Amino acid sequence: MTDLTELTAVQLVDGYRKGSFSPVEATRAALERAERIQPELNAFVRLTAEEALDQARRAEERWRRGEPCGRLDGVPVTVKDILLTRGRPTLRGSRAVSPDGPWDEDAPSVARLREHGAVFVGKTTTPEFGWKGVTDSPLSGITRNPHDPGRTAGGSSGGAAAAVARGAGPLALGTDGGGSVRIPASFCGIFGLKPTYGRVPLYPASAFGTLAHVGPMTRDAADAALMLDVIGTPDARDWSALGPAPGSYTEALSGGVRGLRVAYSPSLGGQVAVRPVVAEAVRRAVERLAELGAYVTEADPDFADPVDAFHALWFSGAARVVQHLRAGQRELLDPGLRDIVGAGARYSALEYLAAVDVRMELGRRMGRFHEAYDLLVTPTLPITAFEAGAEVPKGSGHRRWTGWTPFTYPFNLTQQPAATVPVGADGDGLPIGLQLVAARHRDDLVLRAAHALYGAGAGTSAG
Repeated sequence: MTDLTELTAVQLVDGYRKGSFSPVEATRAALERAERIQPELNAFVRLTAEEALDQARRAEERWRRGEPCGRLDGVPVTVKDILLTRGRPTLRGSRAVSPDGPWDEDAPSVARLREHGAVFVGKTTTPEFGWKGVTDSPLSGITRNPHDPGRTAGGSSGGAAAAVARGAGPLALGTDGGGSVRIPASFCGIFGLKPTYGRVPLYPASAFGTLAHVGPMTRDAADAALMLDVIGTPDARDWSALGPAPGSYTEALSGGVRGLRVAYSPSLGGQVAVRPVVAEAVRRAVERLAELGAYVTEADPDFADPVDAFHALWFSGAARVVQHLRAGQRELLDPGLRDIVGAGARYSALEYLAAVDVRMELGRRMGRFHEAYDLLVTPTLPITAFEAGAEVPKGSGHRRWTGWTPFTYPFNLTQQPAATVPVGADGDGLPIGLQLVAARHRDDLVLRAAHALYGAGAGTSAG
């Protein structure tokens, strides 16, 4: 008998159309899996079983009549507890946020999923206000890795990644301000896409400004393309959102990589110390791209680590997030968050604008780089998942999470589309991710290349 928790969204929709199984059956399977993994992984802030089954019954009736309401009718999905969901509190991992309503509005991405009939299984965990690259918070505790619960799931969309990896719904909405979709997707062995900034509208506006993206976290690139087709449409509440997409991302998947110019940067010009097992897995996947017809050249983008500029923007955003809190509420915050809030409050306007200048120059350099190359390939992370409950690996010497994520945050600064594809595992069975980056607005190229890697067997399935 088919295990419905192992199917992709594309496969579920095909099964509904053929009558092989129903949205109610798929939703029950996802809910049962979510309840089973929750004590071990802590991926959810709350499950919404009654609401989900009601949505699934209505979807089942629409499919019975041959009148699905959208492209994801009856597909189970989870939403990171950063994004507004009508009728449910969005606490953002914080004890300082009141659960009292009214919670009467959907975020744009949630609204598009609802319009297309998606079934909302629950809200997934996040560190407080999504501030770091691992998922633990004073509100919900530690979220753990599905491949080894002693390790971190990554963050800040760690609950979303763990849920998808263990079959608690094939689709998840995550957010990414410095790697928060790609980091946990890499650690948990799934696909994660940070689209071009503005491709997926965001409301309310993030205090982290135009660093913050919304993106799909899925079992493979085909599901992400389908999800982006749904959520990547304009919303009047986000004045910075892009116009309609130039075409269907799903239809673009078949383009393959033949003839694409691919730059392979193993370490950003020697700036990053990458674990040998990670470097080897990524190198093998790059060789597959060449076998599929891509023109691969080892080449590094010409930029120095922009971490200081990123910190100025990120820490200032964190200070803005909590600016309205009273002293007693601030005492409830994650101690690490309090640290960066203090640092962020000390930046002057001129220092902030100097960081913006660094960002603009980085964007110029990457724009010129992509005149020569269609895609940039790097490791997603230089390491695999480390111990749960820590912001940085023990003995690493890093103070903040940005110390071990040097491949991710630069492309939040530049607003480029970037995705992670699972390409292997280390000796402990912990997933390894490869990052694909394209020029702004070329999300289709990232998805095409990722889809080609899955077709070539480079993308290992979620566990």
